Amino acid sequence: MNATDRTPADLLSSALAADPGRPLVTFYDDATGERVELSVATFANWVAKTANLLQDELSVEPGDRVALLLPAHWQTAVWLLACASVGVVADVAGDPAAADVVVSGPDALEAARACSGARIALALRPLGGRFPQPPEGFADYAVEVPGQSDRFVPYAPVDPEEPALIVAGREFTGAEVVERARAEATGLGLTGPGSRLLSGLPYDTWEGINAGLYGPLATGGSVVLCRNLDRLADDALDKRVESERVTVIAR
Repeated sequence: MNATDRTPADLLSSALAADPGRPLVTFYDDATGERVELSVATFANWVAKTANLLQDELSVEPGDRVALLLPAHWQTAVWLLACASVGVVADVAGDPAAADVVVSGPDALEAARACSGARIALALRPLGGRFPQPPEGFADYAVEVPGQSDRFVPYAPVDPEEPALIVAGREFTGAEVVERARAEATGLGLTGPGSRLLSGLPYDTWEGINAGLYGPLATGGSVVLCRNLDRLADDALDKRVESERVTVIAR
């Protein structure tokens, strides 16, 4: 990866330039049987559309706080990189009442209503599907995002020394996210391009987000992100490891 990358958005740009067609995030939900694979290019397209939604439709500015009330999911990974692209703070499981925008999955809608700013709801259905009936007081992400532009340019350059992420009560700048992801890669078993990490960890800690997104992205690897992995039998996990060419597991 590019040694000059200073923000998570830089890491994605370098991955896109290096090999846009390779898998980046492969997502399983073992409660529903869902599997979706996103190449670097497809993932970056979702990030660009979501960043445009934040910047143009929701009028967020660098330094604003976006509370992400979402599980470990491929769409959560998209939101983390979209926030980094705009320069807003992604506050994972943060207080909606203290946020400028809240982004909620279906299980956290009541808590999300504490946000006085914009509220976005994600159905987390297979293939990014819509809610059958949009929750009152929320915009449905699956309705809002498709019409956004595929190309994103921030109105102001993102400062790598400004806060970018809050998780488990700890704040990180964009530069710190990149530096920690690189520094901890070896400990995760990420040895560089071609590494494929299967993670069953939730996104509510640095360790979970790093294993499930930042670490693989920072090293040219990819992640097999598994939600509800505890529902998968050991023999089925072994088959997944083999079929997905997994090189290391974090669970």
